[in-house]
Amino acid sequence: MGKKLTIALAGLGNRGKDAYAPVTKLFPEEMEIVAIADIDPAKVEEVAKNYNVAPEKCFSSAEELIAQDKLADVMFITTQDRQHVAQAIPALRKGYDLLLEKPISPDLDECREIVKVAKECDRKVVVCHVLRYTPFYTKLKEILDEGTIGDIVSVMAIENVGYWHQAHSFVRGNWSNSNETSPMILQKCCHDMDLYLWLTGKTCKSVSSFGSTYLFKEENAPEGAAKRCLDGCKAKENCPFDAEKIYIEHERMGVKTGYTGWPLEVLALHPTLETITEAIQNGPYGKCVYHCNNNVVDHQVVNLEMTDGTTMSFTMCGLTYDNSRYAKLMGTKGEIVADMLKNTLEIKVFGKKPEVIDISKLAKNLSGHGGGDLRIVKEFIEMISEGKQPTSAITSVENSVESHYIALAAEQSRLAGGECINLDTLRNA
Repeated sequence: MGKKLTIALAGLGNRGKDAYAPVTKLFPEEMEIVAIADIDPAKVEEVAKNYNVAPEKCFSSAEELIAQDKLADVMFITTQDRQHVAQAIPALRKGYDLLLEKPISPDLDECREIVKVAKECDRKVVVCHVLRYTPFYTKLKEILDEGTIGDIVSVMAIENVGYWHQAHSFVRGNWSNSNETSPMILQKCCHDMDLYLWLTGKTCKSVSSFGSTYLFKEENAPEGAAKRCLDGCKAKENCPFDAEKIYIEHERMGVKTGYTGWPLEVLALHPTLETITEAIQNGPYGKCVYHCNNNVVDHQVVNLEMTDGTTMSFTMCGLTYDNSRYAKLMGTKGEIVADMLKNTLEIKVFGKKPEVIDISKLAKNLSGHGGGDLRIVKEFIEMISEGKQPTSAITSVENSVESHYIALAAEQSRLAGGECINLDTLRNA
């Protein structure tokens, strides 16, 4: 084991405070949070108390933290999409190695700039494409690399966002408006674009895409719909997107069940029936989904042509029952059906009896993006503290940029009515 690393945590939202910070308590001999920053003083106070951060190392913004002399070995930047690069570049120049929340930026010039500065400063930047680190996709990668189904010719994949997740994050929530954050296909699905490039070892040549905001707009509001769910809405009974049904009554994640995790922890620092009710009475998460300032798509399809002539098709849809990912990878010797909801890989080699691998029997901890949240932090810390060479799974900023080229080319195509976009026009811009 290398030396114990100190961490400066910039951004105390769900990813910083609830996904990555808790990993440090699992490995106290390897990592420690010593400085924090957020615009919400209540979160700063809470995290400082939980992780014993000294008052003089608590800051009211990432910019204030970064302006100090270097306070830690590494920095986790888990702020909003359009803040990442403006914070990352001065942090790199201060000497920090970075764990950077995805996406890097919706601006490709910023993406190119951070790659350039990281190289100039000889610093490592790992982007949080956490799916690469899950036992599920690690096992799938192993099987594909062994050549079990031969050369991969086509991939059919879907991200089922889930109707409640779409309403929470992309209609009412932080990523509802691409002018303020990122296009849906980048914010939500750069995970997927990165994942399938890595799994197949392929490079994308061109993309085309279609999609729209089909449901979540004012003209689709049912008769009697109020502007807020708790304001006497007459459409409430038959509305699955009703905030009370999602955040209070839901059988799995409603606060009445005693549950206090995501997404409730986004609404209130300490979720209780009283704090969640207050949040949906007065905050954005209680707005009618048909009366929000949202413009991101609720469905989108992307066709990808790879440089070797093979193809992929990808669908993102927010109007699904489950929140899950599913893929069918078809090769010259067989196919694999990867169902993350069931945690199974079904391997069908041509001429042989199908085999099913149950990933839940291979791994103990599948919480937090299927175990990816924990493993990315652990691998990043080990890479820095022990001076290890990055593994093939490490999502370096150089690798991550490729997923951004695809996602932003897809958005460009969608806005142009499905026009085919050659990725070299973005890479070489």
